[in-house]
Amino acid sequence: MRERHIVFRHRALDFWLARGAVLVIVCLQLLVINQLSFGPRWLAPAIELVLLIPLSVATAWTQAGIRNAVADHHWQAVSRFRVMIRRAALILTAVISLMNCGALFLLVRALIEGHAGNGTTLLIDALNVWVTNIIVFALWFWSTDRGGPPTCGLVERARSDFLFPQMTLNDPHLRDWLPGFVDYLFVAFTNATAFSPTDTMPLTPRAKLLMLAEAMISLLTVALVAARAVNILA
Repeated sequence: MRERHIVFRHRALDFWLARGAVLVIVCLQLLVINQLSFGPRWLAPAIELVLLIPLSVATAWTQAGIRNAVADHHWQAVSRFRVMIRRAALILTAVISLMNCGALFLLVRALIEGHAGNGTTLLIDALNVWVTNIIVFALWFWSTDRGGPPTCGLVERARSDFLFPQMTLNDPHLRDWLPGFVDYLFVAFTNATAFSPTDTMPLTPRAKLLMLAEAMISLLTVALVAARAVNILA
């Protein structure tokens, strides 16, 4: 029981890092210069905040319940509630993904039709889409690996979707090591810059598909949009 409390306290920060990452995405969307949304510029951030606020309240309520959990039925209730939170978080992540893909589509279409503004604004918006892509896939990796955050501390050894370097080391201090949100953010960043896995390997089909999707979006953003913007500047 004590070990569960220790694990949950240690992993609690990850939930708030993920919620903070969504706020960063909202800010990035508000900083877009060109018209890269299918509706008003504030629509996507508003939808995401409407989903984020109750999700954050539920997260805080669950973490308060964890501190008071002493019996098995308490932990079962925590597990059920965390599963519901995960589903809501996946919906939020899917909404952000669709919004970012829509922004990229509109940016590419504007480039093709020649109505994309000047090169400087294109570079800024391309960077915006690229950074958002990294953050949103960090959320996908974190939400899906080993069954997602709800299994943390409640399942002995859930199946891993990613093979991190720490998992291959014969170090007793790393025997119980588990990746956190920052680890997934690093994986998303290296995958977006290298267009392929680097030090962390995908082990399952869903992990491979997620990394494939991120690399494709990143490649399209960097190779097509950014290259075109640099050409305009030249």
